[in-house]
Amino acid sequence: MASYHLSVKTIKRSAGRSATAAAAYRVGERIECQREGRVHDYTRKQGIEETFILTPKDAPDWATDRSRLWNEAEASETRRNSVTAREWELALPSEISAEDRSQITRDFAQELVSRYGVAVDVAIHAPHREGDQRNHHAHVLTSTRKLEADGFTAKTRVLDSAKTGGVEIEQMRGLWAELQNRALERAGEVERVDHRSLEAQREAAVERGDELAAEELARDPELKLGPAANSMERRAKAMAERQGQEYVPVTERGAVVHAARQARAAFREMRERLDIARETYGTAREEGQGRVSAGLAALRAATAKDRDRNPEDFRERLARVVGGSRDQDDTPKPEGRNYARERLKEIMEKDAGRDGQAAVHKLDGHSEYDLGEDTGRQARKPSVNERLKDVLNKPREKLEIEDERDQEKDQEVEKDRDIDRDPGLSH
Repeated sequence: MASYHLSVKTIKRSAGRSATAAAAYRVGERIECQREGRVHDYTRKQGIEETFILTPKDAPDWATDRSRLWNEAEASETRRNSVTAREWELALPSEISAEDRSQITRDFAQELVSRYGVAVDVAIHAPHREGDQRNHHAHVLTSTRKLEADGFTAKTRVLDSAKTGGVEIEQMRGLWAELQNRALERAGEVERVDHRSLEAQREAAVERGDELAAEELARDPELKLGPAANSMERRAKAMAERQGQEYVPVTERGAVVHAARQARAAFREMRERLDIARETYGTAREEGQGRVSAGLAALRAATAKDRDRNPEDFRERLARVVGGSRDQDDTPKPEGRNYARERLKEIMEKDAGRDGQAAVHKLDGHSEYDLGEDTGRQARKPSVNERLKDVLNKPREKLEIEDERDQEKDQEVEKDRDIDRDPGLSH
């Protein structure tokens, strides 16, 4: 599934970094830093698919020389804590071709040149050989000063300012999402990416009435692994693949991320099956079939994906995925709770009647025979909190009327009991 990622970082001298070293590492070349007197040689670096430089139209000829370009960028900054470059890190869709990935990256880089007048150095990287083979990405290094005919001039303050920087970056995030979605559409892919926050996406789903999508989006952002944990998890995945075993996370953060990804995959499959069922039911009804026949046809269509493999119930597999996350509950987690399990339980209870409640019952470690006979026939009882809110929201006059009604009912019950106790009516 296509996923969105765009991050912006700065290359700061105060952090011991330089634009020359950053450029050499990302493109896999040898660059000598004239300011530091150091040589940065990364010519042995692998996985670099393409590199190119884009500059404004009136830029000097030396701007296409990578070593000269970044040494000039370093020379234009005189302060000890200067920001000498800015990096835009982009995730590229694996669903499109290498040519399309190159083109959308070039289009994005060209927009940076046109919008801010900076020099742009691009390196497109292939997935790490020991990592996720869908992880195509690009590093876009830009100067922090405008590049004109006389060289580097004014700072790009629109990106540096606290008032305007966030707005500019958000607009570029939207552009990157649009470029990817156009490429996915051209490739005939159904998936799309979204640059908005999870909360904004959830609100949009609620507005259009897509409750399942809203439930899926009601989650915390994915925990960032970090370089050390990411490296350990990559090695664990590679070893599991070589040994033909199921991958088991080896770090606490890896376990949290893995559980969250499994939960999202289960949500996607659930939603896909629901869409298939709805479409099949609608078609069957249009053809004149009754509700029962249409419902059975929808059920068969939703479960047809399992016919070519082990006929294991989807909800049981969903419960097992969530159960694997529950096994980690005794380990302290940064998020503080097993979100995936909680959310999936809510959806199954809400959308699936008795079948969903049975699956939830299994998630809690009970047998399906422990579930009451009348569970499917009874409507969900309001919670204590819901009943309390209902009482608090009622007008005082209405409460007094209802209280009088309750008292009258109680008096009628007492009269009935007195009649039952009258020995004269026992015959």
